[in-house]
Amino acid sequence: MLNEKILVINPGSTSTKIAVYQGEEQQWTESIAHSLEDLKAYPTIYDQLDMRKELILASLVSHGDKLASFAAVVGRGGALPPVKTGAYEVNEKMVETLHYHPVDQHASNLGAGIAYSIANEIGVKAYIYDAITVDEMTEVNKITGLKGVRVPAKGHNLNTRAAALKLCRDKGLDYNKVNIIVAHLGGGITVNLHSKGRIIDFFNDEIGTFAPERAGGLPTYALVDMCYSGKYTKEEMMKNLQRRGGMISYFGTADMRDVEKLIDEGNEEAALLYEAMALNTAKTIARIAPSVDGQVDCIVLTGGLAYSERFVNSIRKHAGFVGPIEVIPGENEMKALAEGTLRVLRGEEKARIFE
Repeated sequence: MLNEKILVINPGSTSTKIAVYQGEEQQWTESIAHSLEDLKAYPTIYDQLDMRKELILASLVSHGDKLASFAAVVGRGGALPPVKTGAYEVNEKMVETLHYHPVDQHASNLGAGIAYSIANEIGVKAYIYDAITVDEMTEVNKITGLKGVRVPAKGHNLNTRAAALKLCRDKGLDYNKVNIIVAHLGGGITVNLHSKGRIIDFFNDEIGTFAPERAGGLPTYALVDMCYSGKYTKEEMMKNLQRRGGMISYFGTADMRDVEKLIDEGNEEAALLYEAMALNTAKTIARIAPSVDGQVDCIVLTGGLAYSERFVNSIRKHAGFVGPIEVIPGENEMKALAEGTLRVLRGEEKARIFE
């Protein structure tokens, strides 16, 4: 009988989420917190690897799970050079790249290394799945109006592809034959286009809508003036765009429940900005449809903000003409990692080799 027990590892900036799956069923999950004070002891993100690994092993012991019982270990795919969708077997080259030559410094870079180290102790394989730097965009969709600047593909690939695959399973559709727009509605909002089994176009939070935490695409002349005003360092400007932009810049919160409460209390500014964010999301959805000449089979709304009936209904009103809209709420990254690895174990999908 095939062993289908999988250890899932998803490192974040201040936590390491782990889960144990038996087939499709989650046995348990835990989020191990890392205080900023504790993390100060490590000069680089990758220096945290051994510390996080030991905490994972201790958690397994506390839950009564033996290392030898796992068939595979899967980690969150980090900032690799452009890769394809699906599973990759972790090898020395991948670990070395994420350690010394990542595209970006991000805690997810630890996922492959931790998984690889644990898997080697067991004698099984380690995998990543739908890394954040999946790039299957067609060449025409990467071009901008300034030579040397390209449209980036980096974003919520794991959750958006999982949502698209779930829709296809639920509706009896062939993922390799349909066109699906997926909008991930979270602290950042990204919209991508899945066409005939590939993610061919992408609007991430650099060029798409503003979001709870992200400034989104901005008027470039005004942005250049702000950068050279002398008021901000590069680090401060990046925080303005990535962590202090969007709704945080207006209301000091990224929790849309707080903004919705203000709306219910009659705050007209909150109502206006909330509607603007929903409208901009709908505009981004409509903006990506021409890449398949408007032949959109379905639009999927996913991510934490997809739980908001108010936000979803506003998007339906503005973008319903593009195609039928389905809602698959939540950020199902752990489940997506487990299910992708399970397909490899069952022989339904072949893992790629990173070179």
